Amino acid sequence: MTIAHTLSGPVEGVVENDLHIFKGIPYAAPPLGERRWLAPVPHAPWEQPRLAQRFGSAAPQTPLAALEVLAAFDVGSDIAEDCLTLNVWTPGLDDARRPVLVWIHGGAFVIGAGSQALYDGAHLAAKGDAVVVTINYRLGALGFLHLNEITGGRIPSSGNEGLLDQAAALAWVRDNIAHFGGDPGNVTIFGESAGGMSVGCHLALPGSRGLFHKAIPQSGACHTANTRELALRVAEVFLDRLGIDPTDVDTLRTLPPERFLETQGQMTDVADIDPEIGGMPFQPCVDGTVLPTTPIEAVRSGSAAGIPVLAGSTLDEWKLLAPSDPALLTLDAAGLQERLVAAVGESAAARVAETYTKAVTQRGTEATPPEVFIATETDRVFRMPALQLAEAQRDQNTPAYNYLFTWKSPALGGMLGACHALELCFVFGTLDSANNRAFSGSGTECDALASAIQDAWLAFARSGNPSTPALGGWPVYGPARETMILGASCGLEEAPYEAERSAWDGLPVGTI
Repeated sequence: MTIAHTLSGPVEGVVENDLHIFKGIPYAAPPLGERRWLAPVPHAPWEQPRLAQRFGSAAPQTPLAALEVLAAFDVGSDIAEDCLTLNVWTPGLDDARRPVLVWIHGGAFVIGAGSQALYDGAHLAAKGDAVVVTINYRLGALGFLHLNEITGGRIPSSGNEGLLDQAAALAWVRDNIAHFGGDPGNVTIFGESAGGMSVGCHLALPGSRGLFHKAIPQSGACHTANTRELALRVAEVFLDRLGIDPTDVDTLRTLPPERFLETQGQMTDVADIDPEIGGMPFQPCVDGTVLPTTPIEAVRSGSAAGIPVLAGSTLDEWKLLAPSDPALLTLDAAGLQERLVAAVGESAAARVAETYTKAVTQRGTEATPPEVFIATETDRVFRMPALQLAEAQRDQNTPAYNYLFTWKSPALGGMLGACHALELCFVFGTLDSANNRAFSGSGTECDALASAIQDAWLAFARSGNPSTPALGGWPVYGPARETMILGASCGLEEAPYEAERSAWDGLPVGTI
């Protein structure tokens, strides 16, 4: 047993392997009833030690079948709206003022939790003498549905309540982490996929300024946010499919969350009916207040000046996401052209196709239409946003570093390549289970890569520079486009995959 004090009251955790571990600490009041779709507020205080020995409930969600191959992504059966909790791993409840890393989980803004075994903070905290925090936040329609306009202000949700939850968790860290041996003046936020996109939003969010000091967006950056008009369209379609009049706010506030999840599932085919909505309808919204402008525009204007950034992606991101697109299996040249026209416009589609056909061939893979599309989507959605963020920070005279993760998964006979989410086990050091090994690989090279990545992330969290003895000097991303390759062989390269990168000059990137 171990007890730490917070502004709300004492919490009782456990000690395991010399780490003090606290799970399920509430950082905000439950967003229930009248508080559904409102910004988070502080939790009511308590006097007696509150048990913090089991994870809090995950936000309402329907797990994606595509992720069932990796058991470590399982959020379990404890799912409820009362989900605004966080977890802390720390080497000591002292005044050591350790660097703090706050993890924002991914999952397309509709699934995930800070309790997923993949994100166990024990190894990272022990290896780096650091404090690791993982958080939950509202997801899907309950976290990212812009209702203010459609309800005439009766439900004044901005569509950014999930982001506001994350900011509230960061405020909790600022106010309480010193009691857990952490330094509130040295907080790094990091996240992957929707978590990386969330990190990118916080670089632009006025309400998050001063709550963190470094950022590591993995496979997601500053290009993910609906316009207010598009967010309104999503709300209109969602409520129509839900069968609820937008003026019936009492029903909206009392409807079981399962109804929202059912309707969210029906939104997967909306992209075919209304292409503007796209494949990820629930995401942050440029509402003009919480998020005044698109995150990348804000960063280019200096919203994150002075905040070092370590941004990157994996070489074959889209290979994990491809199974959710059955039509991809039979994609032909005409279908590829149609998809590229929709993504980049008719004038650029042929040029992009030609560039990536050559690039895929040079990588030793047959340049079939599905393979070419996977390569283009990988860069359009993930790699290019990371590079544009690094460029934006560079232009603000702020250190920015870039990596490209190239280690290949052995799963499915190697078909996944260096796919989306593959780096997570390496970052957290959660390579010890058979399921994780089946996805990430095993052996001395695998373990050495994991150690090198953890050391770099921890060095960045401590000092703002990811250079380490294992990887060597890691210069900022500059005119030479210095990129650290993280794979079977690690090392610094200048302008890797430059033909593919330059193909996107002047083209839209990042939207899903």
